[in-house]
Formats: sequence, C-alpha cells, structure tokens
Amino acid sequence: MFARSTTIRAHPSYIDAGIKYVRDTVIPALVDLEGCVGTSLIVDRDSGRCIATSSWRDLDAMRSAEDPVARMRDEAARVFHATTEVSRWEVAGMHRDHRAARGACCEVTWVKVDPAEVDRGVDLWKMAALPRMEELDGFCSAGLMIDREAGLGVTSLTFDSAEAMARNREHVDAIRTEVSRAANAEILDTGEFELLVAQLHVPEMV
Repeated sequence: MFARSTTIRAHPSYIDAGIKYVRDTVIPALVDLEGCVGTSLIVDRDSGRCIATSSWRDLDAMRSAEDPVARMRDEAARVFHATTEVSRWEVAGMHRDHRAARGACCEVTWVKVDPAEVDRGVDLWKMAALPRMEELDGFCSAGLMIDREAGLGVTSLTFDSAEAMARNREHVDAIRTEVSRAANAEILDTGEFELLVAQLHVPEMV
C-alpha cells in the first residue's frame, strides 16, 4: 500500500476552520476516488502544523489521483491560510492493539538513512522498536512509511490520550535514540499531535 501526506503550516487562528473543511469536504471527496482506502488527520495546534494523509491500494491509484488531490490541497491551503508540502510514501509497517478513540494522540518521528539501508531500517523498526512500543502504557498503534529512493522514513506512535503520550515521553525518546543509532539513521524531526481523523484502513503489516 502507498500513502500521500500533506503537511499544512497553518495560521493558528484558522486551524478550526481548516479542520472542518478537511472533515466535511476533503475526506468525503478523497474516499470517493478510485483506489483510495482511507484518510487521517493529525494536528499540532500550538505550531499550526497539520498533516493530512490518504492511503491508496497501489502506486498507480495514488498517481492517477494527483490532479483532483492537488485541487483539494490548494483549496485547503486557502482555508487554513497555510503553506503546504507533499510527501509520497510506501507503507512499510502497521500494527494496532486497538483502534484509536476520541482523545488519541500521536508521537511522530522523521528519519533519514542511506537508501541502501532502508530495508534494514524497516527490519529494525519491526524487530527492535515495535515490541518495546507495544509494552508502553496506553499504546494504541504504530506505523512506518518510507521513501526508498530518498532514504526517508516516518514513524507514528499512537496513544489513547495526551496523558499517556506524556507519561511515555522518556521511554519513546530512548527507543527512538537506540533504534535510530542501530539503523545509522539521522533523526530529522519529531512532533506530538492530536489524532482527529483515524480512518487510514491500512491492514496489519508486521
């Protein structure tokens, strides 16, 4: 499976209007497109960073929807009073203990590795990081997406609540540091987000 994510750098005053637009207009339009199997939306209200992601049955389906998705993205940028950045990913891993409910939050990490080491990095995430994440109090799910050619990866770790995410912050940092070091990966960025839409419908992939 594949995914397209749009990072929206929104003016904080327009976040609620933008969220409403994504929920009421963008998501219904996306799921009507051939090959789209789900969507998600995460938001950091303090920074104004919002990330909308759509999942796709295969690469051809994702590519064929570029034009209508671009039009939605342009309109979303106008509503959010925002700039946007698009990334395209292969879904490399997904594990759920249970589905996210209202109040769930995500810890997201972006990394870079030598493109020749991407598969090794995926294996380390599955074998070294995921078993430890599963043991964290309040763990809901974890996912990994990669860009093989660029050597980029993004991991998301979902907790049942902001409180659970805060309780586990030191544990998550330790796992991230140790596994990134083992994978010879550079940590590019991290972020904490509210999970407002959790409908990616990506199957179990571990």
